[in-house]
Amino acid sequence: MVCALGAAVCFGTATVLQAVAARAAGGGGGGEAALLLRALRQWRYLAGLALDGVGFLLQIAALRSLPIYVVGAALAASLAVTAVVAARLLRVRLTGSEWAAVAVVCAGLAMLGLASGAEGDRAGSTGLKYAMLGTAVAVLLLGLTSGRLPARGRSLLLGLGAGFGFGVVEVTVRLIDSLAPVSLLTNPATYALLLGGGAAFLLLTTALERGSVTVATAGLVVGETVGPAAIGVVWLGDRTREGLAWLAVLGFAVAVAGALALARFGEAPVAEEG
Repeated sequence: MVCALGAAVCFGTATVLQAVAARAAGGGGGGEAALLLRALRQWRYLAGLALDGVGFLLQIAALRSLPIYVVGAALAASLAVTAVVAARLLRVRLTGSEWAAVAVVCAGLAMLGLASGAEGDRAGSTGLKYAMLGTAVAVLLLGLTSGRLPARGRSLLLGLGAGFGFGVVEVTVRLIDSLAPVSLLTNPATYALLLGGGAAFLLLTTALERGSVTVATAGLVVGETVGPAAIGVVWLGDRTREGLAWLAVLGFAVAVAGALALARFGEAPVAEEG
């Protein structure tokens, strides 16, 4: 649980640091590539990338010891971290309802922490591995054809697709049972993880550039939590502590609902004036 919460803190803080750096580097013109190069000279941007890397490692560690539904809810809670850090570093004013949403996320995670058992002990079937690979390919195709999607509903669809891609990563970490080179190269889950993660970043970037941040992030939260949680319970044997299934379900719902209420922080907002 410490690793899952640590990953949320890393991802949420990285979002704000990268936003601050990109804003500081944004005055020189030259297009997206030039902006990225200028941002890479900002220590905050590099610190954000480092935090993303640490967060990913913590996510993997958490997925190897906790049920997927706990890790997914914890990662969605990175929006609460972004909101709190943005309020301090970017002087963004949080409304009373947004502060309440932060508290709701924390309460949901506390319930999950109390109710969750150990990760499931079932080995994923070959069929599940290929299903994850097929999902990753579908997400990638969605990203490659995103320009042809109708404007109405595009943000939600791209956000959901990104969520499915990150969900593939969550599941496939559990489906890789050996790090031996031969085993990795012959395991469909390895390719699903790489394709799913890459496609998810592509879709999320497109969604944030071309549409509503709030709608895209809401789709992302739903896509990366609900499906993977169900797969963990049904196919991988994730369970709760004896008699506390109700608390786990309630905590999951509360944490995800709180994250959805903070969806506008899917991309760190601009600083408040004055």
